[in-house]
Amino acid sequence: MRILILGGSQFLGRAIAAHACAAGHEVTCAARGLAGPIAAGARLVRIDRDVAGGLAPLAGESFDAVVDVSRRPGQVRRAVAALTRPNVHWTFVSTISVYADNRIPGQRADTAPLREPAAEDVEHSTDAIYGAAKVACEQVVGGDAFICRAGLIAGPEDPTGRFAYWPTRLARGGEVLAPGSPDDAVQFIDVRDLAQWIVHAAEIRLTGIYDGIGPIRTRGEFLAECASALNTSCTFTWIDRAFLEAHDVRRWAGPRSLPMWLPLPDFAGFLTRDTSPAREAGLTSRPAGDTARDTLHWLHVSGGPRRRAFRR
Repeated sequence: MRILILGGSQFLGRAIAAHACAAGHEVTCAARGLAGPIAAGARLVRIDRDVAGGLAPLAGESFDAVVDVSRRPGQVRRAVAALTRPNVHWTFVSTISVYADNRIPGQRADTAPLREPAAEDVEHSTDAIYGAAKVACEQVVGGDAFICRAGLIAGPEDPTGRFAYWPTRLARGGEVLAPGSPDDAVQFIDVRDLAQWIVHAAEIRLTGIYDGIGPIRTRGEFLAECASALNTSCTFTWIDRAFLEAHDVRRWAGPRSLPMWLPLPDFAGFLTRDTSPAREAGLTSRPAGDTARDTLHWLHVSGGPRRRAFRR
């Protein structure tokens, strides 16, 4: 199968390309080629999606499947116009940030309400309108595609540090500040498992809208499993929301944040998506400890992004 990945030079895009190449597919990555190297075995075609005619280097090419991970409606609109052909399977990687209500646990992709879409002429999707821009992208792609709404993506090569903080901190051992309660829910997906499922979806020509996230775990189970996999001895001191906010500890990502922590009940639904439809469609998840161990190994080998661990 001939697969075109719009991107493919970092994290999820590169993982998709690597898995597709390993599965014997002919893979083309279309990107500027500035974010990093593409996967071994893939072919790079240099394009610039921000300019009119930026997809011209792909003219005359023929593909069986296209995978797009863009967050910019204009980029997606131009790609759909230039590359849609009869019998071409289309995958768009979206996000669970498209949902309008993050308070209700157990919501499903086929019934949960969405944010209002950003204007289609928005060319630069900032973090503030990320979810709305992805809604607009989904509308451009249409209902005949495979739309994968990813949650927190973790694992080797993650440039954000939103997961890598935890294996880094747990590997030090000792007393660990843990946000919230051990019974709080957490949910993420290993980048390699998500990549495998996206390639599988192209192979079987899966269509529809799914939440591409791993199973729900409690925070206590997650931290204990990761510590065990790293063969480290930790004790956990659980700190409530009021204390964290009083000390300017911020949620989720960015400076002074604790990754995988979101205040409750405001975000009780964000990390408790019902992903049973995705499981039934072939999504599988490796143990959390494997992701933690492999992420820490990548950090040691590559010197990738590290997050300074908060001290009590």
